[in-house]
Order: sequence, then C-alpha cells, then structure tokens
Amino acid sequence: MIAFWVVAGVLSALAAGLILFRAAKAAAAPEAADPTPILYRRQLSEIDDLAERGLIGETEKKSAYAEAGRRLLSAAERPGEGWSSGPAARPALMAAVVAAPALALGLYLWLGAPGFPDQPFAKRLETWKGWVATDPGRLGPAEGAALMERVAKERPKDAEAQRVLAMMHLAAQNPGQAVRALERAVELAPERADLWSTLGEALVFRDGDVTPAAEAAFQESLRRDPAGISARFHLARARIARGDKVGGVAEWRALLASLPADDERRPVLIQAIAEAEAQPQTPSVAGSQMAAIRGMVEGLAQRLQTDPDNPDGWVRLVRAYAVLGETGKRDEALKTARARYASRPDILEQLATAAAAEPMR
Repeated sequence: MIAFWVVAGVLSALAAGLILFRAAKAAAAPEAADPTPILYRRQLSEIDDLAERGLIGETEKKSAYAEAGRRLLSAAERPGEGWSSGPAARPALMAAVVAAPALALGLYLWLGAPGFPDQPFAKRLETWKGWVATDPGRLGPAEGAALMERVAKERPKDAEAQRVLAMMHLAAQNPGQAVRALERAVELAPERADLWSTLGEALVFRDGDVTPAAEAAFQESLRRDPAGISARFHLARARIARGDKVGGVAEWRALLASLPADDERRPVLIQAIAEAEAQPQTPSVAGSQMAAIRGMVEGLAQRLQTDPDNPDGWVRLVRAYAVLGETGKRDEALKTARARYASRPDILEQLATAAAAEPMR
C-alpha cells in the first residue's frame, strides 16, 4: 500500500509540474503578430492579379480595391488583443494544480478501500480452493474456472480436465475460452464423441449459429456415435437453415421418436419442429443464386439456337457449362461452335480456353 501512495504522489507531482511548465512557457512566449493585415494585403495583390489577367473590369477592380483597403486600414488601427498571463491568474492556476490531486485523494478515501490489504492472485486461488471444502456455495463460475485452470495445467494430458474447464468457462460466459479448452480436449482424446459434440455446442454458443466449424464438430461426433442426440439436433437445424426444411424436420421427427417419453428434451424438440413447420418454405440464398445462374445459361443456349451467328455467345456458353460442371452440355456446345467457326482460329482458341475453365466448387 505504501508503494501505491508513493507512485500516486510521484505521478501527481509530475502532472502538476507539466502544467506549470507549459503555463510558464506560454506566458514567456512573445505575442504572435496579428494576421489580419497580412490577409488584406494579400487580397489587394490578388485583385491586381485578376485585373491584369482581364478577369475583372476596371470598375470592379476599383470597388474591390476600395473595400479591401478600408478593411486593411481598420485592422491596422485596431490594437491587437494578445493573450497574457497576468499576476492575478497565477494563484488560480496554482490552486487548480494543488486541488486536482487533493480531490482525487479525497474521492479515493471516500469511495475506495485504502486499508484493504493486497490480494495477490495466488492467494485468492488458495482462498477459493478452501471454499470448495468449507462453503462451495460461495464459489462462482469465474472462481471455479480459475481453479480449474490450475488443475488443467497440472494435468496437461487429461482430456477430462479440459472438458470440465470448458464447462466452467461456459458457465462464466466465456465461450471463447471454452472452445479453446475443448479443442485441446479433442486433440488429447479424438475418439470421444461427447467431446466433439460439446465442442460443437460451444461453437454454437460463441458464434450464435451452426457455423461450418460447428457442423464439422457435430459430424465428427456422429461418426463415433451415430445416436448422438445433440449432434443430430444441430445438424438438422443447419439443414433447415440451408433451405432443406423438409429434410431437417424429418431428422428432428426421427430424433423425437428415438427419445424416451419422459426425456426432458422432448418439449424443446417439439417446439422446434412446430416453429420450423410454421415458417414458409424458402430456398437458401446459395440455391436461389444457382437457380438464377442456370436459368441465364439456359436462356443463352436458347438464343443461340435461334441466332447461332454469335461467336462471343458460344464462348460464354461453353465457359458457363464448364464452370457449372456440366461436361456433356459443354462438349456438345463446343462441338457445334467448332464446326461453325472452323475457319476462325481466333474463335477456336477462345473456345478451347473456355472449355478448360475450372468447375465451380
């Protein structure tokens, strides 16, 4: 505590010294010249320049010159009002310098706890560890996670310790820490389906949705335990989100049928099915875009049937079929276009390049 007050006093003295130094420097600096006369003299010069270039007439020149000259004389006759630090201002400045740290000290003594002893983190860990045996109700999620961190460090090859640590972090609303602990757990025990499923749940909690990473974790869980309830639920949810409501709801109904009648998860699943069925069937964004692309390609193919003398159109059609992965249609369009433009080496080269386009993944 003594060290704190020494550091606080030194910082306050440095801040006060800096304020006084800057104030003294500003008071000793010479007054800056009034820029107003310089501005009006420049305006007079610009008026002359405009007149020489023929941009203003003689009458306009005289009028502008008279106005600028009048303002110049007015500014020259008016005394400048420079800033100065008079003796009367110095006591107020000193009072402010002294009052600032005094006020801070008063607020700390009023609101703070100056007599409270230091609380090193290691000492707090020991206190929390004692609560586990004497009064576990006092141990909150954050304290439990901190204690479990120590256990996990002491047992770096224990996947179960990492799982419990992740549960503590989830209870403490730290999903990022939970995901890291579970990623370590599946590295230590990749054969455990429950760890993969819990990792997927933590990713959903962190990201707010069944992301590709969460979906991959659930799939890993199902490979090891095809009856895994959580993995099946979330994978069906992801399927519905992609636009396959029928398939996703069917998965949920199969999952519901496999649950015992007294399983507490049944009401949640029934409500999820009802909400999904109440929503209108809408295709996914990716599916809508792909349908639109295929429609445009088919439209181009139909136009080439009625108006085949369009080399750029044939090149686009061949490339489109290649990108869509429709090799049969690509080869048929390429054959037709090559026969039509057999005497055009430039078109044949473009067709070959279009046919070699990589398919979309």
